[in-house]
Amino acid sequence: MSLIMILILLVMVLIGVAFFTLLERKILGYIHLRKGPNKMGLMGLLQPFSDALKLFSKEQCMPILSNVNLYYMAPVLNFIFALSLWICLPFYFLNLNFYFSVLFLLCVSSLSVYSVMLSGWSSNSNYAMIGSLRSIAQMISYEVSLILLLISFLFLIGSFDLKCFFKFQENIWFLFLFLPLSLILFISLLAETNRSPFDFAEGESELVSGFNVEYSSGLFALIFLAEYASILFMCMVSVILLSGASLIKISDYFLLILIMFFWIWVRGTVPRYRYDKLMNLAWKSYLPISLNMMLLYFGGVMYLVFYFV
Repeated sequence: MSLIMILILLVMVLIGVAFFTLLERKILGYIHLRKGPNKMGLMGLLQPFSDALKLFSKEQCMPILSNVNLYYMAPVLNFIFALSLWICLPFYFLNLNFYFSVLFLLCVSSLSVYSVMLSGWSSNSNYAMIGSLRSIAQMISYEVSLILLLISFLFLIGSFDLKCFFKFQENIWFLFLFLPLSLILFISLLAETNRSPFDFAEGESELVSGFNVEYSSGLFALIFLAEYASILFMCMVSVILLSGASLIKISDYFLLILIMFFWIWVRGTVPRYRYDKLMNLAWKSYLPISLNMMLLYFGGVMYLVFYFV
């Protein structure tokens, strides 16, 4: 029964990804003062399914000099990692509601670096290789500050379980209590998911299409689905961390849609960052801030433990 429920959840995630891409194209269209997709079905609602059918029915082109096994395996691994993240979310009807769900989240999200690296290297293309190297450097850099930020939150709740965020935010949201940390967390998640303005792994203007330049047809669709599934997951995690959403109220999902809107809004309004500035931001700004904030919250928790317990 649990396996069936997990499969239903993953199917719903994929349908959510489809409509997320439609929402993004609509919002970007209105930002550009034009209409988004509006021909396929009612107001373009069937456009994502049309695109999926087109991608999966096209011919698969394979570079002659590529490492074939890794070339085919990398997008599948990327897709599996992106979907396996969802099983740690504390839905009440199933899932792995274990005590170390935050650690599971960090471990699996870190593994996606390897699939990007493999897809770039196995393509045997200079542009793909540069894109994968950029992606690895970017994701590892921002994971450091992201983990330190999460440790600050974990000190306060005293657990690695995502369910604990529900009861600790019944009276006040962490979004208001830790506003600077929340903004840094939002920007770090943008960089972690290779999202604009930090989309250097897929820098179209200088790298053609980055690490996925040699992929087409179904393999490209798997990379695309994995990217948007991880974005949707990070939006969900942001809602849980910053507002204590219990995922059983309708208002929680309206908050999720609001975070998704911000994710898209940033893409439509902010130009791409320069790569050296991205690295300076990670190592010279966010790392010292997150370290100092972590020590501050650790000191506060220790003070409360020693003097009031």
